[in-house]
Amino acid sequence: MIPEQTLNLTGKVALISGAAVGIGRACALALGKAGAFIGLNYHSSKDAAESLYAELTALNIKSLLLPADLTDEDQANAVVDKLVAETGRLDILVNNSGGLVKRAKIEETTLENWRKSLDINLTSAFLVTKHAIPHLRATGSGRIVNLLSLSVQTGGANGAGAYAAPKGGLMVFTHTLAKELAPHVRTNSVMPGTVETQHHEIHSTPEMLENYRKQTPLGRNTMAEEVASSVLFLASDMSSHINGALIDISGGRFLR
Repeated sequence: MIPEQTLNLTGKVALISGAAVGIGRACALALGKAGAFIGLNYHSSKDAAESLYAELTALNIKSLLLPADLTDEDQANAVVDKLVAETGRLDILVNNSGGLVKRAKIEETTLENWRKSLDINLTSAFLVTKHAIPHLRATGSGRIVNLLSLSVQTGGANGAGAYAAPKGGLMVFTHTLAKELAPHVRTNSVMPGTVETQHHEIHSTPEMLENYRKQTPLGRNTMAEEVASSVLFLASDMSSHINGALIDISGGRFLR
């Protein structure tokens, strides 16, 4: 039986990693406005997380602050346990946490930075997902959405190789989960273009950002809200027969 085609997430519970800022924040607002209870994971952005919690509360969106370092297995497991203890279920997992550690060519990348990049961009998603799977499966219609990067296509240009590698691993991880967890859990991914969030303010020069705009047929970089709209689509019944897919949200930047 085909489920009702709707973006309504009323009664659903979503866990969003790295939810305090940027794309994670936009996802929390989008899924919350669609009716979901939002588990707000954050690591170091305490003030931003508390501000988002207050904003959601003002919109009558229920949420729960979940501070944790998701590269630590005990903390990752505790985030899932606390959210399920509070709500009784988990329907949606958005693996959004991650980031560029430091721009450097591979031959100049230290082992410490390589391992840190693997941990925050891939291992964290593995740890949360592994513990979330039984709860997602129990709903009969769980959904996982993984946040990738255009670097999986560019190969980590401009010294982002140590960032691109785990994001590429996350793409393969998506495919693996799509096969292993179906039909009770659907797993998909989104691949944003350059989103002018705090991440790029730190790691990209104004010249780089302008160059990215010029490379995009639509003439501008991606907005966090546009990424969140695609995450909402994949988390909803509107995408009921989409599994193992990747949605490119780059404005056609890498059209061949």
